[in-house]
Amino acid sequence: MLDKSAPKSSTRTSGPLAGFRIVEFAGIGPGPFACMMLADMGAEVVTLDRVGAKKNMKSVAGRGRKVVELDLKDKAAVAQVLDLLANADALIEGFRPGVMERLGLGPEMVQARNPRLVYGRMTGWGQEGPLAQAAGHDINYISVTGALAAIGPKEKPVPPLNLVGDFGGGALYLMVGVLAALLEASKSGKGQVVDAAMCDGAASLMSMFFDMTAIGRWSEGRESNFLDGGAHFYGVYECACGNFISIGSIEPQFYALLRQHAGLADAAFDAQMDRKAWPALKEKLTKVFKSKTREEWCRIMEGTDICFAPILTMAEAPKHPHMAARKIFVERHGVTQPAPAPRFSRTPSAIREPEAADIASLASEWKAGR
Repeated sequence: MLDKSAPKSSTRTSGPLAGFRIVEFAGIGPGPFACMMLADMGAEVVTLDRVGAKKNMKSVAGRGRKVVELDLKDKAAVAQVLDLLANADALIEGFRPGVMERLGLGPEMVQARNPRLVYGRMTGWGQEGPLAQAAGHDINYISVTGALAAIGPKEKPVPPLNLVGDFGGGALYLMVGVLAALLEASKSGKGQVVDAAMCDGAASLMSMFFDMTAIGRWSEGRESNFLDGGAHFYGVYECACGNFISIGSIEPQFYALLRQHAGLADAAFDAQMDRKAWPALKEKLTKVFKSKTREEWCRIMEGTDICFAPILTMAEAPKHPHMAARKIFVERHGVTQPAPAPRFSRTPSAIREPEAADIASLASEWKAGR
């Protein structure tokens, strides 16, 4: 079982991962985000960063860590890292394939010291393949999976921020892999390498759409399907005030409520699932939603089973009554940020402050507490 005793350090932690020790090699994007979540869930995360990096202690993605600055080109520093890893549960790194090996910190070297260590590797292209050594960003990794081609208006694909590659297909798949490997290691006593690639994860996120394509329910043209903005009953509409709302009235009973509350008595709206009718119905519905402000539509539709929501900016979102009631956003050091998620009934997650640490002291503490 994943059953770890409380950490030995002076700072007591809560969360389902309390007692687990994770070493993060500093990077950007998905690695830090995954480690933020692990720290929120109670794991003791130590970030190894370059000398002089001066980590922003107010960073959202950097919260909850102990931060150590060191020069990994220094053999003495590498020896200290190996001492620390000897009593760690997991390692997370996001360098190009081969970098950790050249530093003397590859899986074989580290697991020789600690056979039960889970070695999490986060890359865009994966540890092998023709593009493994090529540079890239989220937009490139989701381009080759079919994901980016399916998102946006007919004219051209639109990048969905870096949510699909970096965070959805990257960080969250890395987390699932590391947690699964920790669970397995608790039974076998053996660690393993977790090869998390953003292109792998983004492709996996497209599973439902490959499934629908196979049964003839999805076509490859953008704005031609019921979930990509093609349908009049699932999309985004501008209001009289210039703000926007979203509707997702797919099911017949929800569509009926949409018609009732929006006054769509026109018999043309009977053809809900007729793809040929969608462009004309979308045009009609565009005029309807432009007749009132977003606030007026909220009073009419919000809280009903229409599947309706106002489209809020990041500044507006924390003030929404539902967001506020659930305390989905919190303020820390004057910075508004998402609270830890998901929620646990018995071992709640919490935001912890990062702190500077000494690697030799940590290694000694971890060895004593093992």
